[in-house]
Amino acid sequence: MNKHILIVCQYFYPEQFRINDMAFEWVKRGYKVTVVTGLPNYPEGKIFEDYGLFKKRHEIINGVEVHRIPLIPRGKGKLGLVLNYFSFPFFGFFWNMFTRIKADEVYMFETSPMNQCKVGVAYAKKHNVPCYLYVQDLWPENVEMITGIHSPLLVKPIERMVRKIYKGCTHIWGTSPSFVDSIRKYVDEDEQDKVSFWPQYAEEFYEPKEKVEHKGFNVIFTGNIGQAQGLEILPKAAAIIRNEGVKDVRFTIVGDGRARESFKESITEAGVWDLFEFAGRVKPTEVPGLLAKGDAAFISFADDELFAKTIPAKLQSYMACAMPIIASAKGETERVIAEAKCGMCSDIGDARALAMNIIAMRNLPKVLRLQMGENALEYNNEHFSKKNLMDYMDTFLASPSGGSCQRS
Repeated sequence: MNKHILIVCQYFYPEQFRINDMAFEWVKRGYKVTVVTGLPNYPEGKIFEDYGLFKKRHEIINGVEVHRIPLIPRGKGKLGLVLNYFSFPFFGFFWNMFTRIKADEVYMFETSPMNQCKVGVAYAKKHNVPCYLYVQDLWPENVEMITGIHSPLLVKPIERMVRKIYKGCTHIWGTSPSFVDSIRKYVDEDEQDKVSFWPQYAEEFYEPKEKVEHKGFNVIFTGNIGQAQGLEILPKAAAIIRNEGVKDVRFTIVGDGRARESFKESITEAGVWDLFEFAGRVKPTEVPGLLAKGDAAFISFADDELFAKTIPAKLQSYMACAMPIIASAKGETERVIAEAKCGMCSDIGDARALAMNIIAMRNLPKVLRLQMGENALEYNNEHFSKKNLMDYMDTFLASPSGGSCQRS
């Protein structure tokens, strides 16, 4: 009899997160998959059209049974975000009381808020089944970064919650080695082995496309435009590039997010609107074709130590598309780019160093940029192969005992 996986995640299709592909892949591998999620509202902050309290609360998507519990949409301000963060576990508490779903194991895909995991842990405890957690955002670190508040009055209660969630998990994965180290700080000494590294992968549609001929040198960014991305460095670098007399560099921004308007204001302040083009939010399947119109892909972070521990999902996507990478980053992202020999990296917040790297990449012979792209693809295939990573995950999910294998 095929195992029944209950995925608990506040976000699911049509919201664009990698858990979508993981769920669909598990169906292909013979699992029965049920998802408990919220009403889709990310990243715009309002409930998607065709969804609502009395609309599409239950649906089947690519063989995955999806149940949507109520939540308060994120909105555009901090109050809406706070209410959103608390509403999913609140309504999830009542869902847990009345649900008739009988699953063999729970899989939680955590991106903020961490307290969404209370729903999955409570279900696993109630039904005495294994509970797995994949951590995308570190708490309390992420809360401290967003709020700027480091008071024990805020941090200590969050730490207690995180410890309790981790305690209730059979196994926990982090998206980078540094994430694993941070997670283990909140795990009991005799349970350290239940935390391991499992990197994100790029879906199969992320693949190299034939390059589209264009004028000039095009730097392309894809993904969420949020506070964490620190994209305001890009207009500053663009102004420096112009002052250096380089006139053919352009920037394409693909995506949307809560910080879009403030990012546009930074472009206005720098006086470089003629160098930027916004493509808006597109389907993930359209991204490889857009990357083919670029000469280099861009990654950046806000200036916070938390992001030195992060390997962003877009890094694997860029690498799978054989893109040379220009990054304003440090730590794990810098390490991967250096190991792969697939791009240039400058320190977070250093606009001049970023500008010089963009100019240097522009000045490279095309054959060397293509080699960087090939290096990226080769590294991705070796370290971030979807098949290998999902095969490894099967050693836990398919195991009669709930999985005992460890990943070093």
